[in-house]
Amino acid sequence: IDIDDTAPIPGIEWEIKVDRAQAAMLGASMAEIGTAIQLMTNGVFMGDYRPNDSEEEVDIRVRYPIEYRGINQLDTIRISTVNGPVPISSFVTREAKPKVGSIQRVNGARVVLVRANPAPGIIADNKLQELAQYMADVPLVNGVYYQFRGANEEQEQSAAFLMQAFALSMALMAILLVTQFNSYYQSLLILSAVLLSTTGVLLGLLITGQPFSVMLTGIGIVALAGIIVNNNIVLIDTFNHLRKRHKEWSLEEIIVHTGVQRLRPVFLTTFTTGFGLLPLAMNISFDLFGAEIEFGGPIASQWQGLASTIVFGLSFATILTLIVTPSMLALPARLRTMIRRTPQSIPRAQPSLSS
Repeated sequence: IDIDDTAPIPGIEWEIKVDRAQAAMLGASMAEIGTAIQLMTNGVFMGDYRPNDSEEEVDIRVRYPIEYRGINQLDTIRISTVNGPVPISSFVTREAKPKVGSIQRVNGARVVLVRANPAPGIIADNKLQELAQYMADVPLVNGVYYQFRGANEEQEQSAAFLMQAFALSMALMAILLVTQFNSYYQSLLILSAVLLSTTGVLLGLLITGQPFSVMLTGIGIVALAGIIVNNNIVLIDTFNHLRKRHKEWSLEEIIVHTGVQRLRPVFLTTFTTGFGLLPLAMNISFDLFGAEIEFGGPIASQWQGLASTIVFGLSFATILTLIVTPSMLALPARLRTMIRRTPQSIPRAQPSLSS
């Protein structure tokens, strides 16, 4: 909706020429001719006025009534001279010429902007993809190219910034984890939980039919990484502590005791965070001072994408932390056992000779 462009609008403009010699012969002055033309067009500027309730000044102009204004009135308007009233058309002619519009240029290239706003309920990114597909199917004239700007350009810049921030945070976390645990495998296991949690975010958005917002969803994923890393760090640290303290326990017993000890903290983190953000994720806002509950309000709608990202991602990451992470902790030992295991040879029975 609200589609417009900056292309020059075709039209005409009138050029008025005055025969100075003829006007001098008839006794008409150029000032009177100019005033007469202004009275039937834009008017004669008399001054300006600024109302008390406005910060902008208003021009005060004097001109003929609307029925006596227009370019056709040149044939009927008369001005006073020393020889009496004289038709202004006696020494003034008009000529129609093409209207000259403004041309916009960027870096020396001519630019025409086509602007529009998405209709209510329409996602702008979907329409941009349709337009990009249409422009790819329809070849352009040589020397003409297009570029999507506006909100799409800002979205690409935001996406690039969030990708850099996410990559930098993952790199810093990897350095700290390797320094803390002295194990590349356990550090990789913790970071993989952050990456796999995005699956829960995408599944949640797909089930609820919410759009993927670069800013809100991206910020939610970055914020979600801190919670997931914290849960996995505590779980793996407990696993390492129990393995050093109880060397007589089997690997299965260590993993079971680790899960039992960290089950409550992980669930408390998930429940407190999830239920705290659940109203925003459901597009519900509470006004504590006004004692009102509003569904689909502007505040809840603004932060729904961020809250939904954390709720869906954290719920999915809880399963990863309590089930997948302990299973992956047992994987290296199982692989070493399988590699070291050698097949035992079965003695073959020798035939005996009977008499």
